Formats: sequence, structure tokens, C-alpha cells
Amino acid sequence: MDRPRRLAYAHTFSDRFTGRFARAGRRAITRLNEFDPPRGVGSLTAATIILASVAYGAIAGGHVSDIATEFHRTCDALANRSGFRIEQVSLSGEKELSRSTILALAGVDENSSLLCLDALATRRILASNPWIADAAVSKLYPGRLQIDITERAPLALWQKDGRMHVIAADGTVLEEFTGLRYSNLPLVVGEGARLKARDFLTMLARYPLIRTEVEASVLVAQRRWNMRLKGGIDIKLPDEDVEEALQTLVALDRNKKLLSRDILIVDLRQPDRVTVRLSDEAAAARTEAMKPKKPAKKAGAA
Repeated sequence: MDRPRRLAYAHTFSDRFTGRFARAGRRAITRLNEFDPPRGVGSLTAATIILASVAYGAIAGGHVSDIATEFHRTCDALANRSGFRIEQVSLSGEKELSRSTILALAGVDENSSLLCLDALATRRILASNPWIADAAVSKLYPGRLQIDITERAPLALWQKDGRMHVIAADGTVLEEFTGLRYSNLPLVVGEGARLKARDFLTMLARYPLIRTEVEASVLVAQRRWNMRLKGGIDIKLPDEDVEEALQTLVALDRNKKLLSRDILIVDLRQPDRVTVRLSDEAAAARTEAMKPKKPAKKAGAA
């Protein structure tokens, strides 16, 4: 087919397609004009548009939380009038957290209704608190709420970058240490110490004579522990075979009264030997004691 005939064919096809599209558009407009919507559709459409506009404005203006709170209050008020007010809250498992704290976390007050309370969402909120390892929320109609929690137990105080926190056995930071309430807990120090404290403290508990003398356990380079005793002695423990090193320390103290001596460091990092560093005073006294004694002068000697 030569070029003029191809151009003519293309123009004919384009005209036919354009004509069909135009006729389809005219038929659609005619049917839309003839459409008689059911009664109330216009109002519903208008309400939908208004609601969408309000929702968009709430999101854009950052008012979603306020609207949700107000909606929940309205729901509670209507449900309470219908007899679904929460009249009784049963709690179990609370030890470190107070009843008022748990209810505040759950968002339950004197105006709360059982009907409008989302048990699953309440459980998630409770479990987000570091003290709460797990929670169960049960709605017992018409007006009783049951909350069962499993708390994490405080294991130790963890010091890092000059700040101290109460930690649980799994390493969860429970709260900042600000008073005397948990001052009797063992102290662990250093990066990563909160995650390794449980295993080390469990091992140390098997040697109560040593454990009672430990002032702080310091994790060095996230791989081994040093113990600072209350008397100021530092015990350097090895990377591996820690329990064997503790047994050696107990034996030395039992047989040699090692920890009662004037020393600064006991190094147990080498499995075949124990290195002890004396205090400056003890070292000076030992040096003096090791000096050869001059023979005593005889009486009457010139």
C-alpha cells in the first residue's frame, strides 16, 4: 500500500473511532439527565461529602485523637444510660503497680462503660507498660470488668552513662532508679550488662559468701565480668569457666583468708594461676619485710 492510501485509511479509522466515542458520550449524558434517583440519595450523598470533608480536616489539623476521645465519651454516656456502666473492676497479679496506675493505663474511670470498652486494645495498652509482661481483659456483662496481669519482677539496678535504672530478668528497663525503694537490688554496670545480668547473678547466687560482699558487677567489653567488693577489692573474672574461677576464689578465702587481706586486685583470668596486687601500704610493708636484716651489734664492740 502506497503512502497516500495509508494516510487515507488512517484518517478514515480515526474518524470512525472519534464518531463512536462521541455517540457513546451523548448516550451517557442523555441517560444521566433522564435518571431519577431514589428519594434520600441526595441527602446521603451530601452527608457523605460533608463527613469526608470533616475527616480530611481532622486529619490535616491533627485533631483525630480529640475527635476519637469525644466519640468515646459520647459512646460511654449512651451506654451508661442503657445500664452498661462498669460497676466493678476485679484485678489480679498486681504487685509493683498500684490499682490506680493500672486503671489509669486501661483508661477506666467512673464514667467508663463495658459496652464501649475495647478489650483487645486495652490489653495492648496494658502490655505496653514495661512492668507488665502480659495482660488479659475480660468483659462480664452487664457491668463487671476483669483484668489479670503478669508483672515483671525487678532483678537488678543497671548503671550506664552515669544513670541507673531498675531492670527485669529479661533485661527490660522497668523505670529509672530515683529513690530507696529498690536500693537492695544488686548493681550491674556497663553496656550490655542488662541483658547478661540474669545468668551472671544466678551463678553468683550459688556462692552466698561472695555474693554478699559484692558491691557492683561490671561487664567489661561486653564479654567478661569484674566484681567490686564492698571492701574495695576488684575481682577480675575470665571470659569462660567463670564458675570455676568463683570456686577458686571461695577456696582461697576459706583457706588463706584472701579477701580479708590488704589487697586491691585478685586476677582470676588465667586458669593456671592467681595474681594478687597488694595495696600501696601492704606492698611497702612487704618490701620492708623482705629486706635483709642487719646483724645486731655485740655488746662492748667498738
